[in-house]
Amino acid sequence: MAMVASDNAPLLAEVDMGTDSSAPTVRATVVQASTIFNDTPATLDKAERLLAEASGYGSQIVVFPEAFIGGYPRGTNFGVSIANRTAKGKEDFRKYHASAIDVPGPEVDRLAAMAGKYKVYLVMGCFLGKHRKVVPTASERIIWGFGDGSTIPVFQTPIGKIGIEIYCAPTADSRDVWQASMTHIALEGGCFVLSANQFCRRKDYPPPPEYVFSGIEEDLTPDSVVCAGGSVIISPSGTVLAGPNYEGEALISADLDLGEIAREKFAFDVVGHYSRPEVLSLVVRDHPATPVTYTSASVKTEGGLCITPVTIS
Repeated sequence: MAMVASDNAPLLAEVDMGTDSSAPTVRATVVQASTIFNDTPATLDKAERLLAEASGYGSQIVVFPEAFIGGYPRGTNFGVSIANRTAKGKEDFRKYHASAIDVPGPEVDRLAAMAGKYKVYLVMGCFLGKHRKVVPTASERIIWGFGDGSTIPVFQTPIGKIGIEIYCAPTADSRDVWQASMTHIALEGGCFVLSANQFCRRKDYPPPPEYVFSGIEEDLTPDSVVCAGGSVIISPSGTVLAGPNYEGEALISADLDLGEIAREKFAFDVVGHYSRPEVLSLVVRDHPATPVTYTSASVKTEGGLCITPVTIS
């Protein structure tokens, strides 16, 4: 792996896979960078700078970390304990809520324009399609609701099937064990895995007392690393093509030989010869889970008229 950097640019990891010229090759980049917390316009400006740089390296798909827009509220509990919520926690949540964006909305329009300008497929959590985590992890449930199968689509594109052949895994998990999960997904799915995480220091968040890392604030300095990154690109064979990077903000890039997907599925295909339909089946509900449905039964009036049943979702 060769590492290329400029004085003011994040790191780019280049990988020469020795690909067959007859097989399509896609250059992919995962962005490892921090949000500008509580400042969505500035975060969008930063995203465009990083996207422009990745495009300059020839990237065709660029994946940003989980909750890059709006920020991942690492370390805070929003003043919540069992049966109690503090006034400051409620105000902290109001500020965090104010950083959220509407889909569709002007910020999404800007993301679309950026993707078109730099001619890349942009994965930002709310674009190409809106994605909601089906089950928020642990205390994430305090601030995020549950998703459903309607926001996990596959996108057919000229560079491959994004979501199946190119599996994008924005995350907030920088633990070593995350790498094992990504390798397993690549092997099981016979796909390329692009995992992007933020690299954050304490100074990337507002200072105390405005923002407090619960239980550890007194142990932190402005330069303390609170999320170490670990962004990585893995091939269908389980080979690490680029990363994991734990050093700082970076652009991590690799050339994906899409022919490797078929080569690996020849040996192990979980929806082909290893699907085991004689013992297992899978049903995926890909419709929205509508929270409220109104249903009225047919009612025959005294005058003999019939009211037609109506369901409004």
